[in-house]
Amino acid sequence: MNIRCRFILFVAPVALALASWLPNNTVAAAELQEAQVTQVVQDVKVVPSNAAPRPAAVKDTVRPGTAVQTGTQSRSELTFKDKTITRLGEKTIFSVGQGARTIELGSGQFLLYVPKNAGGAKIKMGAVTAAITGTTVMGNVTPSGIVEFTVLEGSACIHLDQVGQALSVQAGQKIVYDPVANRLEDPVDVDIQQQLSSPLVSDFRRLPSAGMIDEAIHNQRGMANDDLARAVSAAGAGSIETAGPEQFLGAFNSLVVRYGPREACALVARAVRARPDLADRIVVAALTAGHPVRGYSKDFKQPAGKEIPCDSVQCIVQAAINADPSAAQEIMDAAIAAAPMLRECIQAVTPCPTHNAFVQPYIIAPIDPANFVPPPVSPEQPPTTSGGD
Repeated sequence: MNIRCRFILFVAPVALALASWLPNNTVAAAELQEAQVTQVVQDVKVVPSNAAPRPAAVKDTVRPGTAVQTGTQSRSELTFKDKTITRLGEKTIFSVGQGARTIELGSGQFLLYVPKNAGGAKIKMGAVTAAITGTTVMGNVTPSGIVEFTVLEGSACIHLDQVGQALSVQAGQKIVYDPVANRLEDPVDVDIQQQLSSPLVSDFRRLPSAGMIDEAIHNQRGMANDDLARAVSAAGAGSIETAGPEQFLGAFNSLVVRYGPREACALVARAVRARPDLADRIVVAALTAGHPVRGYSKDFKQPAGKEIPCDSVQCIVQAAINADPSAAQEIMDAAIAAAPMLRECIQAVTPCPTHNAFVQPYIIAPIDPANFVPPPVSPEQPPTTSGGD
């Protein structure tokens, strides 16, 4: 009886742990497999794969194999179970993808908001795929196949798989794909505030990410560093740019210890943008200032009372990489050195390529007989001749 009780006591926590982990992964994938129509403006139709189109109504359910189509001067909004929001502009065709957490835009205009820690999403736009995590983006696919993709807050990794091209796009940037050139152009800066005049923003309810979009606007206009500038001044430096490394990091530490997780990530991004020369040290400071990591205190010698969660570590690392993609490897190495017991957590952050690397097609050039040099012949195998001795 005693043995049986012990066995039950051992199995129950394990079963509970498995029950709490496995369904979460299944649910995370399933939560982007079904959406509910939450707004309809003018001519919006639901188009099942094996049935005639019908007018869409609020609370209609959209699943894989069903498309949503909007007419002229028409718009719609769909909300997924994980609170991901998709908004469709006029003359747009949208469907839930067959793959896990994938949605597809056949043509038209869209806005996509994916909540933080929702598992991310992929949006397929013809030949282009965007991978996003906790981000608000807008895009347009023309009938000719031109794709325009803009990030309002957060970041995205854009892939053109057929030629092996990938590129990181940050808040306040737009990227264009031209099917004639068959490549992604370099990202260009856009005014985020101007993007908010789009009907996909202004004609709908306030986005849950509106605060983060405002923060991105402040960052873009250079207004978000006021608190950092004041802290640097209090540390005895003239400005953020002229502050010595220790002065700047001391000022940074005085702020980050007072911030919550979301504010800390935003501060890291601002600090790295302001002082990219200190990117790796800023990450270490954010991970260790007031946050013991995985059984280690700030100096890695004393037992820690409360460790920094994995998602906070990833947020800090990702924010720094987004702010300075060229320093991605240095930032990752510094984070692992600062929190060695969270190596797997940190390595789960996948930086997007920082340069517009275009894979050139391999072309076999014709041989010029005038420049042809025959390969050397092995002495063990002398050349044969067609004539006799």
